[in-house]
Parts: sequence; structure tokens; C-alpha cells
Amino acid sequence: MANFRFGVQLSAASNAKQWMSIVKRIESLRYSTIMVPDHFDAQLSPISALSFAAAATETVNVGTLVASNDYRHPVVLAREITTLSALSGGRVELGLGAGWLKADYESSGLSLDPPGTRVARLGESVEIMKSMFQGEELAFDGEFYHVHGAAAYPALPDEHRPRLTIGGGGRKVLDLAAKYADIVGVNPNLSFGAVGIELLLEAAPERFDEKVAHVNERLDYYGRSAELQCLSFVCEVVEDRKAWISDAATAFSVDAEAVSKLPIVLVGSVEQLIDQLETSRERYGFSYWVIHQKEFEAFAPVVEALAGR
Repeated sequence: MANFRFGVQLSAASNAKQWMSIVKRIESLRYSTIMVPDHFDAQLSPISALSFAAAATETVNVGTLVASNDYRHPVVLAREITTLSALSGGRVELGLGAGWLKADYESSGLSLDPPGTRVARLGESVEIMKSMFQGEELAFDGEFYHVHGAAAYPALPDEHRPRLTIGGGGRKVLDLAAKYADIVGVNPNLSFGAVGIELLLEAAPERFDEKVAHVNERLDYYGRSAELQCLSFVCEVVEDRKAWISDAATAFSVDAEAVSKLPIVLVGSVEQLIDQLETSRERYGFSYWVIHQKEFEAFAPVVEALAGR
């Protein structure tokens, strides 16, 4: 089993001073990675925010979780990420996804194609970007992209090439992740385009068992290994786990026992959370966990206990 490490998904700050204070604090608490999501609501745009984060820190990684492929051309993104990796000393984790949130497409006027089309387009983007990170001059003709002569600058040594994360919940995107990614993010399937009650079924332990089994089968097929990552849906450090879950289940009119079993719900005392994460690693192989901005201070004792173990 891989050693534990932890990331924080950040999205907001009122100014540069506050943003830099937050990222420095996260670095001091032994988190591995600072991540920024990629949506069109009230959150910072990822590349600019990560550039500030990298400049304000020395050791913590920076990355997208995840950049939505439909929002930018792969050549443009590869050049941005190459620059970020070069200037940060190779501290970049590039998270990529096919795009899923209907509200983003509606607000921007982008076309929300069927999931299979979006995943196929993501696959071409990954091929293009990986070639560019390796310093190759492209001659690529696919269904969605035609790239001739594009190159990234500057040339990156092997140890500074961005580590690639591909996250998703469907079999096609997980197959793509197993084929190409250094880090596979195993998530609920959000093909319905929003976070709703469907998440309860998609995040059930049995569904995660199926997804992880598929990833491991495909990794074996490709003769590869990858780190398995999980993005928590909620993370709460509380003394009374049972009461918190009961209250939450009542508020959303769902079954408390079902909620208590969801691997993406991290709730309990520090000791209970440590046990839960160790149990999840044994069952699913998840060693890389991501929590959210409002949770990182309270969760820090768990990181202190488990990081690198």
C-alpha cells in the first residue's frame, strides 16, 4: 500500500495577502498539495491562483482538481502548465476531467456533449499534452484536434514534468486514467450533471468496489501502477459521529445508515477518522485524500498522524 498524503482543494480568498497566507499555512501543516477546481461560479480561476500559490511556497505541490477539458485547448493548457512547472521547480500535479457540471456549460454557452464524446475528446487532449510535456513537436490528427508543430517551453527535465491526475466515475474515463495517469481519482459518476440525491447511490461502498476493481484490472492490462486518490464530499472533525450523521441524514431526508457507510463522508473524532482512512486504504487502496478549504485546520491532526505512513 502507498503511503498516505493529503491535498486541500481551495477556491476563494478576498485578496492576494489572504490567499498567500492560506497556502503558506497549508504547507506548514504537512499537506502535500494545494488544488484549485475549475468551475464558472464564485471561485478563483485555477492557473492564476496556482501561480500565486507556487510563488508563496517552497515545498508543497500545486495543481488543478480538476481542469475541465472542454474549457481550454490542450496546447494552450500544456503551455500554461509547463510554465508553472518550470517556475515552481516541478511541483505541479495536473488534474484533468472531461467536464460534467451543466451549470458551467449553460452559463458559458459551451456545448455539453454526451459523456462518451467528452471522454473521447479528453483522451486526445491527454495524448497531446503528454507529448508536449516530453518535449516532442506535435503532429497529431484526431477526431477533435489537429495539431502540427506545437511545442511547450521551456523543455522540462524528467523530474519536473507535471504528474497527471485523471479523475472520474465512469468506466471509460477510469480506463483512460489507468492508461495514462500517475494518479487516478476515483469519484462518483456525475454524468447527470449536478450534485443531488443520486450521489448517495453512486458513492455507495459497493460502487466504489466496482470502480477500484476496474481501475486495477486496467492498470494490470496496461502494465502500469498509479496512486489512487479520493476527493471527500464532506469532512467534519466531531466527537459524536453518530449524532452528526443522524442530523445530516434528517436534513436531507436520506437514510443515516447509508450515509455512515459512504467512503467519501469523513466524519468523526481524530481517532475515528484515522481508523476510517486506514480501513479505506485497505479496502479500496486510497492513499491520497483531498479535503476542502474550510476543513483543513480541523483535519490537520489527522494529517500529522498519517502523512507519509
